[in-house]
Amino acid sequence: MRGSAHIITMRLADPTALLTTPVIPVLTIERVADAVPLVRALAAGGLTVVEVTLRTHAALDALRAIVAEIPDVVAGVGTVTKVTEVARAVDAGAEFLVSPGTPANLALALADAPVPALPGCATVSEAMDLAEQGFPVLKFFPAEPSGGVRWLKAVAEPLPHIRFCPTGGVNAANAAEYLALRNVIAVGGSWTVPQEAIAAGDFARITALAKTATGLRQRR
Repeated sequence: MRGSAHIITMRLADPTALLTTPVIPVLTIERVADAVPLVRALAAGGLTVVEVTLRTHAALDALRAIVAEIPDVVAGVGTVTKVTEVARAVDAGAEFLVSPGTPANLALALADAPVPALPGCATVSEAMDLAEQGFPVLKFFPAEPSGGVRWLKAVAEPLPHIRFCPTGGVNAANAAEYLALRNVIAVGGSWTVPQEAIAAGDFARITALAKTATGLRQRR
């Protein structure tokens, strides 16, 4: 394992080029069979970057199916909470990694990963520490309980070099307010992929929600 001094000086992979849509759907996939039609529905609505969370036993098999059948979609893995999950996610085809929080050992593993990572933070100190380790974009989680838009506005001046992807409480009603902030590169959320629509196979509804989300544009 590399030492922290090495991480501070190394150049980490920048996820900015991958985060090309304003909204990143956060997917909790219970059945592998739902993965491809779900992501195709999102892509049809313009959301071509997705985060498959490690919250179900089907997650990595679902990711493999997405990567194999929909190569135009950028598929990452979220809810990475253990060092061992980093290699498993990368081996399954993850193009980026997302953690809800970032203890020191996980930060080391994410820094050593061959794909970009969005490590999670909820405080100014955590954000500063991760930025010093070389991570250019951070997940702000849980966004709404941790101060939401007000927090992001407050840190924009003292931390001008850090960009965020807020997730947690971000939804159709407040996403545009987040995306208007200059230090927000994208937002993550599950409102475009309601579980009842997935269970019912109502992928047309998901495409419609994705189209609305795609219409949200950041103002620089």
